[in-house]
Amino acid sequence: MRGILDRRPGPDQGGCDQKDERSDMARAAPGWRRARDGGYDRAGIANREKMMTGKALVPLIEYEDASPEVRAVYDDIMKTRGIDWINNVWKVLANDPAVLKRFWENIKQVMAPGALDPLTKEMVYIAVSATNSCEYCTYSHTASARKKGMTDAQLMELMAVVGVANEGNRLVSGLRPPVDPQFMPKG
Repeated sequence: MRGILDRRPGPDQGGCDQKDERSDMARAAPGWRRARDGGYDRAGIANREKMMTGKALVPLIEYEDASPEVRAVYDDIMKTRGIDWINNVWKVLANDPAVLKRFWENIKQVMAPGALDPLTKEMVYIAVSATNSCEYCTYSHTASARKKGMTDAQLMELMAVVGVANEGNRLVSGLRPPVDPQFMPKG
């Protein structure tokens, strides 16, 4: 079966159906490999179905079970986002109302329009989430970026940049070249 990232022509398009050992994803995003289920996973990290799709380590605090302090944050989340539900990340954070409130206030402020537009901020969040292997955040912020207009082509290009940046960072970190004086801030 041809991978979604395999853009080479198949047998019906004048190409061959043979694939080399390294998938296009592996070339585009070093550290990724083909998983047995046909998807992709990070080399050395559990396959995606073993990641955050399982049971939370703490209870999910539903709105009807929440304290007034937590309900106030939930209400602000729903009002700010124009939604009528609370997603699971907030429900687990509600186990510590101070952390819930602090993180919500911080993300609300940082992700608001500013020098960077909201779509760019979501794409940066996706890049960091992918690099940190945060399945939940990658899905959540990809959905948010798509609502803000991100296309599949933009997502694919973003992941290619993430992959090459991770590879470059690892090479440079390992080889330790001195920083060129031209790159140093002036003044």
